[in-house]
Amino acid sequence: MSNDQHHLDSILVIIPVRDEEIAITGVISALKSLGLHKILVVDNGSTDCSIAKAQAAGAKVITEPIPGYGRACWRGLQELTPEIEWILFCDGDGSDDLASLPKLIAKMTEFDFILGDRRATSQGRQAMTAIQNFGNGLATYLMGLGWGYWYHDLSPLRLIKRSAIEQIQMQDRGFGWTVEMQARAIECGLRICELPVGYRQRQGGRSKISGTLRGSVQAGTIILTTLGKLYLRRLLQYFNSPFWLWLSAIFLIVGAIVAMPYGNFTQPETVPRFWWGMGVMALGFALSWTIASIKGVWFWAIVIITRLILLPMYPGDDIWRYLWEGYIQLQGFSPYDFPPNAAELLSYRTQWWSSINHVDVSAIYPPITQIGFRILAAISPTVILFKIAFVAADLLVCWLLSRRFGYQKTLLYAWNPLIIYSFAGSAHYDSWFILPLVAAWLIFEGSKKERRWLQSALLVGISVAIKWMSLPILGFLVWRGFLRLGLTKALIILGYGFLPLILSSFSFCTSGSCQLIPTSSVFVSHGRSAEFIPYLISYIWEPSRWDNWLFLFPLALASFWLLLRAKSFNNFAEWYLIFVLLLSPIIHAWYFTWLVPFAVASRNWGTRLLSISAFIYFALPYRQALGNNDWFLTNPERLWLWFPFVAGLFWFKDE
Repeated sequence: MSNDQHHLDSILVIIPVRDEEIAITGVISALKSLGLHKILVVDNGSTDCSIAKAQAAGAKVITEPIPGYGRACWRGLQELTPEIEWILFCDGDGSDDLASLPKLIAKMTEFDFILGDRRATSQGRQAMTAIQNFGNGLATYLMGLGWGYWYHDLSPLRLIKRSAIEQIQMQDRGFGWTVEMQARAIECGLRICELPVGYRQRQGGRSKISGTLRGSVQAGTIILTTLGKLYLRRLLQYFNSPFWLWLSAIFLIVGAIVAMPYGNFTQPETVPRFWWGMGVMALGFALSWTIASIKGVWFWAIVIITRLILLPMYPGDDIWRYLWEGYIQLQGFSPYDFPPNAAELLSYRTQWWSSINHVDVSAIYPPITQIGFRILAAISPTVILFKIAFVAADLLVCWLLSRRFGYQKTLLYAWNPLIIYSFAGSAHYDSWFILPLVAAWLIFEGSKKERRWLQSALLVGISVAIKWMSLPILGFLVWRGFLRLGLTKALIILGYGFLPLILSSFSFCTSGSCQLIPTSSVFVSHGRSAEFIPYLISYIWEPSRWDNWLFLFPLALASFWLLLRAKSFNNFAEWYLIFVLLLSPIIHAWYFTWLVPFAVASRNWGTRLLSISAFIYFALPYRQALGNNDWFLTNPERLWLWFPFVAGLFWFKDE
């Protein structure tokens, strides 16, 4: 075999394709005429004959159903065989002038990354649209400012060494793929070369990007966002030292110490001092985002210390209901049958009875939660014991997430001030709800065995019987089970999911009565405080302010849409909970903890920012302590609470 042929046989050509039946045969033929025979077409959702024509032309074809240019390129990289030393990326629409390829191939011995420069030829500049020329010029200019290397083009025709692409560690899965590759090539010190290449208008089909104004704007936004992320990542590298780890840890511990004495919000001076403590913790939390790696001893030390510091903190007022509902069960009463102020319970009132909230409303917590309260009350009806039980579940979540995603990524949950305060400080039981949900997710996505369906369904069912919110997630499992396993097994999955709720309800459903949710109470029917979309809708349609049930309809539509679109448990659960929070008429700060475990996987910036902005919620008890009983956030307060979350939802880091 000649040396030239060896070079060519070490090259794998990856061609992302979607609906390119007119041009793909010509592209493959042109590559073969140049001696390139290892050609991989990655079909990214074609509805025409692209696959059949590519196969007929002699290319290997694989599919990547999730849309995205980077997603298709990444899928192609998973097919590398040991003899492949170089990867050539080109488009399947016939726009690349492949006659220029020998010039690129000739430079393989001198460079690691060789790009075609369409803008270096008059033919290329003329064939590119005005939007393409402007976008490429702007992107390369910004890269020059940020990285000091001045590219001329973002050409799809590029040849890169296998060891170089492995060094780059590509993360983008969308249209930011080309930008990330070029910026990271500079950071990794690759030997880079740009060569003039011809370019022509696509030979068939319709461009998914430059063919429409909307597509061009979308592509431009993605490119600029990708550059912003890359520049921020580069900037944060300067913080990657033990000093910043120490500083993050110190701020978290000091903030917890500052906040700990100020949990009783009935005192006017409490909330401002509480905010100071949480602000310091939030600064430590934000610094933890810069930590590239962390050892287990550091991770667990801060996890445990911060929670121990907040355990003595005065709790939120929900804890008194937990204690009461566990206590009256021991006296032979169902908390679903009698509100705390019922005459039948008058003789059982305790010294902390007056601290119970909503004394005219019977229990709203599902049956397993009530069983948990009863068990704890039987041991000792004390705040500290309940807190320890909530923190224990919280620590198990830390452990599960760290086993799956590592300590560094799990910092987003484990060192999160909202998580630490909500469970160790304020004593909310939501960690019980989160734990089985996280376990169900990790089992479902961490195993290929068929039993994972039943195990996950059972765990989601436990979560449903702790907090009703998980029910549509069970629907996701049943639906996916129906698609993958058939109707019979889907029904079995459904049965497993409802089993915990059915079994735990027996002791509370007697004499034909089984009222597990007091739907007639003001708290459930139209209680409001810090909601987002329902608040906006109330400006347009005021009657919506008095009927919370109306928002079940858009939530049902959103859930149905997610059933059809979501590709994974994590994706469905996270976005379902996002829709719940955006649409729910009843919002409390600790509700936002539901999202945090899933953000460990998605790296969702909205959840990161909301973990800090959620503390705006405590303006409500602050005003109440000052004598203002109007339990509604003002417009500026709502903006400060919700805007970081909504803005951050559009800033994801693909894994």
